[in-house]
Amino acid sequence: MKKVLEVNDLEISFDTYAGKVRAIRNVSFDLHEGETLAIVGESGSGKSVTTRTIMRLLASNANIDSGQILFEGEDIVKKSEREMQAIRGKDIAMIFQDPMTSLDPTMTIGKQVAESLIIHNKISKKEALDEALKLLELVGIPDAKKRLKNYPHQFSGGQRQRIVIAIALICNPKILIADEPTTALDVTIQAQILELLKEIQAKINSSIIFITHDLGVVANVADRVAVMYGGRIVEIGTAEEIFYNPQHPYTWGLLGSMPTMDAENDRLYAIPGSPPDLLKPPKGDAFYPRNEFALKIDAEEAPPFFEVSPTHKAATWLLAPQAPAVTPPKEIEIRWKKFRAKHASA
Repeated sequence: MKKVLEVNDLEISFDTYAGKVRAIRNVSFDLHEGETLAIVGESGSGKSVTTRTIMRLLASNANIDSGQILFEGEDIVKKSEREMQAIRGKDIAMIFQDPMTSLDPTMTIGKQVAESLIIHNKISKKEALDEALKLLELVGIPDAKKRLKNYPHQFSGGQRQRIVIAIALICNPKILIADEPTTALDVTIQAQILELLKEIQAKINSSIIFITHDLGVVANVADRVAVMYGGRIVEIGTAEEIFYNPQHPYTWGLLGSMPTMDAENDRLYAIPGSPPDLLKPPKGDAFYPRNEFALKIDAEEAPPFFEVSPTHKAATWLLAPQAPAVTPPKEIEIRWKKFRAKHASA
């Protein structure tokens, strides 16, 4: 498959009163045409910062210290703000987490969906509104023609999220970044939105980067999964490899903490400790203080990536040839089996 995006050795920091926060450290991944890549991890792991950097939507105190973001062979990092304005919304679009804050309360829905098309494709207002109507119908807004002149507050939460998706899709972007787009929605609406994204992706062959902390969402939408911790990717592979053959202890913990809801006394596994302080990044493996299987070298040296298969690699010293054989705790393995069984039948 053709690569539409390559991120190489990305390093991002933030200047704060307390000092420099090294938020993203040596992150690399690629995205293929028509693929859905999920990036998962706890809050603060660097998921949203990484994807906002692709859009060049970072805060004023952020620094791209090094690295490349290649889109169609050109480095986004080197582009001016004026050049990025021609890419944002047209070639790379983003669905944000909270639809209410993503929509302008003073503008009608029709104008908001059509706006990007008018700016990027230089077409008339009438043509743009006609296209906006088609897309609102596609994303499932009832009586879309009548509701073009409605305002955001006149729609439900699920409908607002559909409108945000329509705004992101109006120019048929090559890359769609979805930053936890279903977090604020109830389970039924969440399932509808995920199904909608899959249907639209099949129609326009867009590539999706899906940001989430919910592995249940990942199981339903992702082709590949990148697991982030402490500003780094610690494991990456196909969704099947991550769910059926995870190799990093942090991935074990994430999978073990997923609820299965099939037993009254079913206790969740909790990863001990807290994420690292990125004002003072650890010398060795960032997960070392929370890793019950940590080796002595973890405190001294950050692990490289070890290849599990051509599509699967993990940054853990447990995969080094000289490392002792370690298996996940039984309580985690039992939970995986329940979780996989649930999603296999879904």
